[in-house]
Amino acid sequence: MNRMNTAFAAALTVEVRKFAASRVVRTATVLIVAGIAVLTGSMTVAAEAGNERILAQLGEFADAQGWDRLTGVAAQITGAGSLLGFGVVLAWVVGREFAEGTVSGLFALPVSRATVMAAKLTAFVAWTAGVAVALVSVLAVTGLAAGNGTPDGEALAGLVRLLALASFSGLLAAPAAWAATLGRGLLPGIATSIGTVVVAQVMVVSGTGAWFPVAAPSLWAMRPGDVSAAQLALVLLVPLLAGLLAVRAWSRLQLDR
Repeated sequence: MNRMNTAFAAALTVEVRKFAASRVVRTATVLIVAGIAVLTGSMTVAAEAGNERILAQLGEFADAQGWDRLTGVAAQITGAGSLLGFGVVLAWVVGREFAEGTVSGLFALPVSRATVMAAKLTAFVAWTAGVAVALVSVLAVTGLAAGNGTPDGEALAGLVRLLALASFSGLLAAPAAWAATLGRGLLPGIATSIGTVVVAQVMVVSGTGAWFPVAAPSLWAMRPGDVSAAQLALVLLVPLLAGLLAVRAWSRLQLDR
């Protein structure tokens, strides 16, 4: 057990350093945080100015004001935007090993390939948690700058739900790792992330999104009363299953396949 823990710690240290040194990860962090914040702020300002096109896109939040509107708009954007952004990064983290041919070097390491994948997923989850905190912090500053005043209890609850939504989005990107492994490259993982977002949007429109794990967090962030605890708990099955499948796939990797 101690040997396994030591191997995992060593692999995790390497993967964390890769994340910290990666331009792709740094760029994605800025795009996710700044992109969502800018879109949220601009749509909120346009709505307050009476832009009919923007108001039509906001749906139920068209008549909301202050923090309610900001958190509602942010939830709409974060649900799809962060999931896609996280999925692209995870697809790159896994797929680059195949695209750049570095996966062959992993067979010579004393650390198992399953352990390497577990370390990649752990580093990825830690990164997404940091991005979630940064995103909500920037959104809070955006709300204050917009003149919404100090957030009250309800507004704080909305910001907490946004934090949970962004964190859930990171976990829900896990299938990209499995897809990138099976497809031996970046594109299968990216395609899986795009497909997941599209299907989630369809499920939301159809009215059955609460039972679809990828759509449930967004619905809960916008309308917490419409999603039960059981429906929200189903979300955790996606990263658990996808993570196990990815680790299993890496444990069975072969150089000629």
